[in-house]
Parts: sequence; structure tokens; C-alpha cells
Amino acid sequence: MDFLEKILNLANKIKQQGSVIETEEATKNAFVMPFIHNILGYDVFDPTEVKPEFICDIGTKKGEKIDYAIMRDGEIQVLIECKKIGEPLNINHASQLFRYFHVTNARISILTNGQVYHFYTDLDAPNKMDEKPFLEFDLLNIDDNLLPELKKITKTAFDIESIINAAGELKYVSQIKKIISNQFTVPEEDFVKFFASRVYDGMLTPKVKETFTVLTKKATAQFLNDQINERLKSAITGSLDKNNESNEEKVLTENVNEIEVQTTEEEIEGYYIVKAIIRTVIDPNRIAHRDTKSYFGIIIDDNNRKPICRLHFNRTQKYIGLFDGDKNETRHPVESIDNIYEFSEQLKTTAASYN
Repeated sequence: MDFLEKILNLANKIKQQGSVIETEEATKNAFVMPFIHNILGYDVFDPTEVKPEFICDIGTKKGEKIDYAIMRDGEIQVLIECKKIGEPLNINHASQLFRYFHVTNARISILTNGQVYHFYTDLDAPNKMDEKPFLEFDLLNIDDNLLPELKKITKTAFDIESIINAAGELKYVSQIKKIISNQFTVPEEDFVKFFASRVYDGMLTPKVKETFTVLTKKATAQFLNDQINERLKSAITGSLDKNNESNEEKVLTENVNEIEVQTTEEEIEGYYIVKAIIRTVIDPNRIAHRDTKSYFGIIIDDNNRKPICRLHFNRTQKYIGLFDGDKNETRHPVESIDNIYEFSEQLKTTAASYN
């Protein structure tokens, strides 16, 4: 059974049983656990993979529980908070997610009612859960465009770097789509005035605005229909230019990623420490760095395939990621950037391998 079939099976189960589910606990058993097990691929009966009722004492908050914590390599990667099926997902009801996100290593948190899933990360501020989700997935209104993004969170394809890198674009695109949808359905005055002022030379009196509100709604509906018809024609004739579309998406992704990345003084200082260490074994002019939303990479020849190390400084617990001969990364906790000197020999060995 492929990924989409599993999703459709769970969607059918929600359609058949959703109306008889009356509690949060029943929602978890009927819909959320199958989502974790069948869709995401984690064994809900293996406590090394999925911890139900996960407890983490926070300050004066003792014994507070999060519904599920998904583990990978002994560390918490995903937190899940559940509500009853049919209950609106309100960020104000996710206070536990906010608190747990801050004190664990999790980079992904999920708020769900069994049908709708809101996925959050920390794009706005490191180690602090965003107030707006980067991905919203509704099992009864499946958006095919989101399936590849959902698949990145599954056990077999889990790649936190890829997830975070795509999260910025997903977040902004989804918000823009909502705005467009709202304007097409119930045009706001400014939206109507934008078009009316360009096609009507007279005064925009209340009566004229009322008329153009109807005309704008009608025009946008016709525009959407025209776009659909054009797509259908293109599909039939095979004239859709996939290369142009791919290039546009690439440029957009690069631009969004650039907006999201913020290089800190601590990362730059760490870069100079590493450079000072390895310059004895490699030409310092070959040493470069690249920053991403999930780590600060120090590389050779400005080539990501020649990594020296990665500085994971955007968390409460800082790490330096070192590479072995097969370029497998191992993270080591550091209390301050001065601890980087403790890894001098391994850094030199890695750098020397590129000579």
C-alpha cells in the first residue's frame, strides 16, 4: 500500500466513524494513533519510538503531560498534542506544546484533532515554537501539493534539515493562499478599490464601490475558471512548460530561505575559531562557510560536499557536528564556543583529507 492509499484509508475511516467519536481519548485511539503508525510509520507500541503521555517537569509545572513524543536515536524529534475530533484547532490551546518545545530537542510539533493537522517549527525565533503553522493538512480535504512535504516527516524519509528548509516557503505560501481565497470569496474594500481605480475614471462613491465589489468577485471567479480551462488544454496538448515552472520554484525557494537565515555573531566567532585551528593543515583561502536555518556549516572550497563541521547554535543546548571519513555527522554538545578547541585534532584530520 503506497503513501496516498494509507492516507485515503484513514480519511475514509474518519468519514465513517467521526460522527460517533465523543472524546479526546477516543479521537487518539481511532485516528491519531493510526496516523502516527500507518502514515508517519512509527511504531506506537514501541516506547523507544513513540512515548504516550510524555512527562517533562518545567519549572513549577510538575507532572504535565504531552500526548505523544516521537523519538529518533534516543532524542525527542516531534511533539504531538491532541484535541477531540471536530474541535477547532486554536493556538491558544497549545500552551503545553509551547512549553515542551522550548525545553526539548524537538524541532517539529503537531496540534491535531484527528482530522486536521497543524505542523509547527521555530522559524521566527530559535527554540521557540512559531504561533503560525508552516503546514496545515486536512485528511478530509487533501491537498496533493502537500503530500511530498508530509512524507518528509515519516520515519523512513525523516530529514529535519529538509523539513526546516522547506518550512519557510510552505508557511508563507499557505498564508498568501488564504488571503487570496478570502479576497476572491469576500473582497475587502481595498482589494475592490485596487481594481476599480484602474478601470473606472469616475468618483468611487459608495454605490460605485458596491457595484465593483460584485464585479470584482465575478471577475476573479471567471479568472479562476479560465486558468483551470487553460491548464486542461495544456495537459491535453502537452504544452505545459515544466522547466520554467521548476526554475520559478527554485528561485522562490532560494529567496525565502535567504529571508529566513540569520547569521549570529556567535556563529561567526565559531567560524574564525575553526579557521584558526585548521589553517595549519589547509590553505585558509579555501575555508568558507554557509548558513542555513538549521545549522551554520564550515566547508572547503565553498562546496557543501566538503564539510569540516556544522555549528548547531540555534538551540538551548549547543552542538558541534563533526564528520568521519564517510562524511557521517556526529553531534557533540558544547557549553560555549571555546569548547570547539577540544575537537582540534578531529577538525584538522577532516581538513587534511581535502588536500
